[in-house]
Amino acid sequence: MKHLALTAASAIAALSLAGCGDQSGGASAVRDQIRAVGSSTVYPFATAAAELFVQGNPGMKSPIIESTGTGGGMKLFCAGVGAQHPDIEDASRRIKKSEFEQCQANGVKDIIEIQVGVDGLAFAEARNGPGLKLTPKIVYEALAANPYGKGPNKAQTWQDVDPSLPAIPISVFGPPSTSGTRDSLAELILEKGCQSDEAMKALKEKSEDEYKATCTRVREDGKYVDAGENDNLIVKKLGANPNAVGVFGFSFLEENKDTLKDVPINGVEASYETVSTGQYPGARPLYIYVKKAHMQAIPGLQAYLNTFAANWNPDGVLTQRGMVASSEDVRQKNTQIVKSLTVLDGAELK
Repeated sequence: MKHLALTAASAIAALSLAGCGDQSGGASAVRDQIRAVGSSTVYPFATAAAELFVQGNPGMKSPIIESTGTGGGMKLFCAGVGAQHPDIEDASRRIKKSEFEQCQANGVKDIIEIQVGVDGLAFAEARNGPGLKLTPKIVYEALAANPYGKGPNKAQTWQDVDPSLPAIPISVFGPPSTSGTRDSLAELILEKGCQSDEAMKALKEKSEDEYKATCTRVREDGKYVDAGENDNLIVKKLGANPNAVGVFGFSFLEENKDTLKDVPINGVEASYETVSTGQYPGARPLYIYVKKAHMQAIPGLQAYLNTFAANWNPDGVLTQRGMVASSEDVRQKNTQIVKSLTVLDGAELK
């Protein structure tokens, strides 16, 4: 009887979604499984939640999880409502005001924002690497295309940037411009380093666009290498290049401690404790965004969100997979959001 009820519910949901699609572009397709797109950092946790969802809901299809990068996923997520559009966006940074507005313009009116955990923007090198110690200012001056607006970056070695560092070539493997990890690199590290110059704060008041270009645009002369949306590729690159630095989510550093070591930022190493408490300069929240219009239409979507909430505690399966648990008050707040499906109003977005 339970299986028959589930099948009936799926059929009704499919019809509901078909109607949903018709309202936003004439799509007549139906879908009986969850589809999520977005962050490569959130991807392993979203897939872990999908495995748990299938175990707890026999007969349901496994959610489709795609690693597109946060920025690429936002474009897909915000394109519209209906079967041809994803239900969930996995994000390693908060949705931007411009993305929220794009969603609204395309009929994605009611968006549920859920913080599922915390991550660290980790800097790492091979176990036999030089033992670099960096700061946001050093990273900015090494990687910025036009440091402080004073002309193209000519630094070739880390010692060119700071005399205390070794005279080895600057070589950084990191995420592409479509990645939320790249956005976090810009916001948490590059901008902080750029703001060490008082003139940059004045520039921000004068021209936000010029400030962003000066403080966050990365050099394109080979010192920073875009390694795509595959963090495991960066891990391999570091193994082959002992003097190089990799930038990726903290969970990948944790998973590869046998071959990699942490590069401290401001003297603070990335660890579960420093990331969870926010002591680590690269700590950042992780989110999933959900279309409320799809909640009744997609079979199992509520159960999938419940699976996240049931497993994001410090001793939960998601944290065992490498995610850092949010503080207790943040977990309680977001558990309530999962239950009540509270919609994001967008007023605080930047």
